[in-house]
Amino acid sequence: MREVQHRINRHLSKGYRQRVGIAQALLHDPEVLILDEPTIGLDPKQIIEIRELIKSLGGERTIILSTHILPEASMTCERVVIINEGRIVAQGTPDYLDTQLEKSARVRLEVEGPTDAVREGLERVAGVTGVTVQREGNGQPASFLVESRRDRDVRKELARVVHERGWGLLEMKLVGMSLEDIYIKVLTREEEVAER
Repeated sequence: MREVQHRINRHLSKGYRQRVGIAQALLHDPEVLILDEPTIGLDPKQIIEIRELIKSLGGERTIILSTHILPEASMTCERVVIINEGRIVAQGTPDYLDTQLEKSARVRLEVEGPTDAVREGLERVAGVTGVTVQREGNGQPASFLVESRRDRDVRKELARVVHERGWGLLEMKLVGMSLEDIYIKVLTREEEVAER
């Protein structure tokens, strides 16, 4: 902030005005700081800077981030509280919410090989409950989302099937639910309960 300390606030960029607002809130060294949509309207560089500032402040005090920008929350927050119509409907770490809401494990694979044959081969692996083609190959590697029982890690067996058939395994990773997925699942569950 020192580089703009002699400028009038209204002449500052949106990013600097956001920083001034945070600095004003910090003047009295509060134990709890509530930030409402702190990165709205900022450019990507400013968003990263504000995120880093929020994370650095989080070690010293409790920060409550009110936002509808769910990727922002997942990149900044350790715990999430989802509120619907004034009621808390879910809370916890994103990983905790994922395990509570998603009863299957998910693995994303990128494989070089005939899309239909790869899908069929992956579906035959014991414990696999579903395979979705996320991107068709069409001469390029195809992308697959494999779902399995949460209590069974099928990655080694998936890799074996791909290797034995001579296909190229370019990527394999466990995929958790995004915060958007969690939010939609929680609200859908709430609507279903309300309808009963």
